[in-house]
Amino acid sequence: MFKWLGNKRLIILMAGVIFFVALMGFTFGGRGAMSWPEGLLKDTVTFVQGWLNKPARAVAGFFEDVRRISVLYEENRQMKLTLTQYAKDTARLNDLEAQNNRLKDALGFTERQQQSNKYRYRIAEVYASSPDPLNSTIVINLGEKDGIKANMAVMSVEGLIGRIVDVSPFYSNVQLITDLDSSSTKALAVTVKGKDNASFGILEGYDRDKGLLVMNKIPKTDNLTAGDVIITSGVGQLFPRGIEIGEVVSRDEGEFGITHTALIKPFASFNHLREVFVIEVPEL
Repeated sequence: MFKWLGNKRLIILMAGVIFFVALMGFTFGGRGAMSWPEGLLKDTVTFVQGWLNKPARAVAGFFEDVRRISVLYEENRQMKLTLTQYAKDTARLNDLEAQNNRLKDALGFTERQQQSNKYRYRIAEVYASSPDPLNSTIVINLGEKDGIKANMAVMSVEGLIGRIVDVSPFYSNVQLITDLDSSSTKALAVTVKGKDNASFGILEGYDRDKGLLVMNKIPKTDNLTAGDVIITSGVGQLFPRGIEIGEVVSRDEGEFGITHTALIKPFASFNHLREVFVIEVPEL
């Protein structure tokens, strides 16, 4: 109670002083100079006013800083959102551009292939693939409803990749040629492009360390050489004739010296398959 009265008296006193100084300024405003009591009083009042204004200016400055920080924070947040959206749009655009280029390649591929043979090429997307390098199987988004059957050959734009082994109504499993072995169900009869009647061999293995297919049972008199292009021969009717597989890297004598062995670099990249083609051979 007394403290409040004391503060009230101080406020009344200061208001009176300010009023008195203002009155003196109005009364003696026309004089050129102040007397020393007037100057002292004016300086005192000015000092008190400055002392009282400091907290007010500090508070005002604090709230102004808070406002500026809030504005900067919002601008920074909006900028981050814009950059994030830009990155997403750029990634989406790049993906669409890459897909468009792949589809253009696919269209050009089917047109070129249909000029060289009478096969029908059904484009499919790779739906799933195993990260296990020993599991040489992929899943495509074509199935029985699309007329897909077991043992149909499958290739990419680059070359042969495998054959259909399991079919469901909407999907099919493709066994890659990297899973070849000497069993009759997996071995692949091949020949050399341009030397169809002079060269013959069997693809029945894959060197995972080198990333090369193994071609065996090559006759010693066969004129197969490095750089030759290996294609399917059509023998056994498991794969249609004339599908490119890869290029001969080297040729060596076989284990018992009766036949020769060659290493083939496949044209297809098995680690980045996106779109593939199921080959339909017209019935005779």
